[in-house]
Amino acid sequence: MSTSEILSLIDAEIANLQQARALIADTGTKLPGRPKAVAVQKNKPKRTMSAEGRARIAAAQRKRWAAKKK
Repeated sequence: MSTSEILSLIDAEIANLQQARALIADTGTKLPGRPKAVAVQKNKPKRTMSAEGRARIAAAQRKRWAAKKK
């Protein structure tokens, strides 16, 4: 092995260790393929439904119950 090959292997290992350290420390370093789904879900606002929408759903359910009762 030449010196340049050894140095490139060491550099690759250092990069891997830095990524592992960032994951453990959660420093916020952007890593390729790191999911952010958990943080996004916490910040989503609650969904609300209008009174008109609730009334339409209730009417449809009553219609289904009536059809089943027949």
